[in-house]
Amino acid sequence: MRSKLPAVGTTVFSVMTGLAQEHGAINLAQGFPDYACDPVLVDFVGQALRDGYNQYAPMQGVLAFREAIARKYAVMHDVTVDPATELTITPGATAALFTAVTTVVRPGDDVVIFEPAYDSYGPAVVANGGRVLPILLKAPHYRPDMDELRAMITPATSMIIINSPHNPTGTTWSDGDLCALADVVDGTDIVILSDEVYDHIVFDGQRHHSAASIDGLRERSFVVTSFGKTFHTTGWKIGCCLAPPALTNEFRKVHQFLSFSVHTPTQVALARYMQDETTYTQVGTFFQHKRDLFRSLLEGSAWSILPCTGSYFQLLGYDGFSREGDMDLAVRLTKDIGVASIPLSPFISVNDGQPSAALRFCIAKEDATLERAAERLRQVAGIASET
Repeated sequence: MRSKLPAVGTTVFSVMTGLAQEHGAINLAQGFPDYACDPVLVDFVGQALRDGYNQYAPMQGVLAFREAIARKYAVMHDVTVDPATELTITPGATAALFTAVTTVVRPGDDVVIFEPAYDSYGPAVVANGGRVLPILLKAPHYRPDMDELRAMITPATSMIIINSPHNPTGTTWSDGDLCALADVVDGTDIVILSDEVYDHIVFDGQRHHSAASIDGLRERSFVVTSFGKTFHTTGWKIGCCLAPPALTNEFRKVHQFLSFSVHTPTQVALARYMQDETTYTQVGTFFQHKRDLFRSLLEGSAWSILPCTGSYFQLLGYDGFSREGDMDLAVRLTKDIGVASIPLSPFISVNDGQPSAALRFCIAKEDATLERAAERLRQVAGIASET
């Protein structure tokens, strides 16, 4: 058989998590919590099971859950969403991203992706016969450059993929960034795929700016969110895609033949849980404490602490004490001091002669876990290679 994805191997997340397990390291690599989710939510799932919600959900998702999501958009963004025609529940955000790409991208199409980028974007494009046009975001702030974007767009460009809050860099797009993007695509048929899975994890008194709230983007965007990220339940794989009715109609044509429906009792439980708005409005405060703790523990160390305005990832730069490649250093840290991280290079296809000199650390951990990891990371200059 001729592979559709010949360049794709085991993901860096699997590699680094496996290495962490092998060496008994603290795993700040893969993005999942080491603490329990709210027991109230677990009880709601159990109640839904006992109440008999154990058969297929509607293809588009349980209506009460979609109504709760629509209320969330009204609360967070002052946006009116029709749960019947604009929201589709998916088995995780990655499935929603793949479905959106499959809905739009045809062989020969170009898709612009800002890098570093979550590693599912490119393979989804390639699997559908598209070509990735990467734009490299520049450290340390990783801001989108709209002049670069204008120059990158071709007549064959059918989609632009954006991500805010951004994985892996922790950057967030401003309202001005999104309005500038709307100007760039004005007068085109380009569709926006906006990955907003960390939408509730925004810091320093700021608010998340969604493509769904911007004139000029709302009518051409798929907006993908994740309840695993928001409610500390990554193993449940519950995502959602918001899009205008015409795009949603096409999205559902693909979705129905990929998964058809999503775990019913979890949807019922989440609909009930989200009746309390604080379950999602306080998430940013929860994670800001962890970001601030981790950063404070590393102040004065050999690491440079890069800006982080959202997501549950913190980048640490190491160019002050090592010239190693990021993968080499990530492996070395896992083995030698027992802290696993994720290198940035697997998120980047652009080779501009400026290799990454930063590692990504997940802060969705118990405070004690972050404290133990930081104590070990403060020792790092003594074990890093001089080559």
